[in-house]
Amino acid sequence: MRKQVVLIWLVVQSVLGATEGGYRLLENQFYREGESTLTEYQKERCRLDIYYPGEKKDFATVVWFHGGGLTGGKKKIPKELEEKGIAVVAVNYRLYPKVKAPVYINDSAAAVAWVFNNIEKFGGSKSKIFLSGHSAGGYLVSMLGLDRSYLKKYGVDVDRVAGLVPFSGHTITHFTVRKERGIDGKQPVVDEMAPLFHVRKDAPPLLLITGDRELEMLGRYEENAYLYRMMKVVGHEDVELLELDGYGHGMAEPAHPLLLKFIRRVLSER
Repeated sequence: MRKQVVLIWLVVQSVLGATEGGYRLLENQFYREGESTLTEYQKERCRLDIYYPGEKKDFATVVWFHGGGLTGGKKKIPKELEEKGIAVVAVNYRLYPKVKAPVYINDSAAAVAWVFNNIEKFGGSKSKIFLSGHSAGGYLVSMLGLDRSYLKKYGVDVDRVAGLVPFSGHTITHFTVRKERGIDGKQPVVDEMAPLFHVRKDAPPLLLITGDRELEMLGRYEENAYLYRMMKVVGHEDVELLELDGYGHGMAEPAHPLLLKFIRRVLSER
């Protein structure tokens, strides 16, 4: 009898997700449900993890996109965002060279749409969804937040997003997108695949965070500074740029508390 009880408990845990300290984790949720034609690579990569407070309602959610140059990396719940009263949704997306632009942006949009359509089932509020990510993930956040077309394709108005917080993301056309076109990574390009191309005054609140300009990757601070300035020029009223002195491109850990502060501020001003 004891073995049967233990077995039943394990099955329930595998369905509902592990619980620790009142928080639950549901892993490898497929976010392209209902689509008629799917490749094996889609079935492998189009998945997300949901970490959420099991005993709280109406909580905020951060949809988190990993870095890796659009060529590598995998979903992971940032340790610094655990047990902070919010949900974190960590997203995998397909990668170059198996796919090319804009496939990874479309995957990211599909994942965000899944969160909008499902977060209330876990107790969260779809009016409190924030997008964040590091490096390539930051680029994806900026593309989704500034170019309306990606989320619109999946039935979501991007202006319903509560806020955008890219960490050290490209604001010009991503170097992997340029590589796909045979353009050198040190040749800057600003076209429809660049967040800078889509500056608009009515975008969601935007917090840009980079490492130290002297330690960052190939002018990443300056790219973000230009996006900041152009958002100001077009009349965006809630954009901020933070530079983390002493930190290089791997600046995510000290940036997470700034993300949490931003979430608290945005929600308090509603």
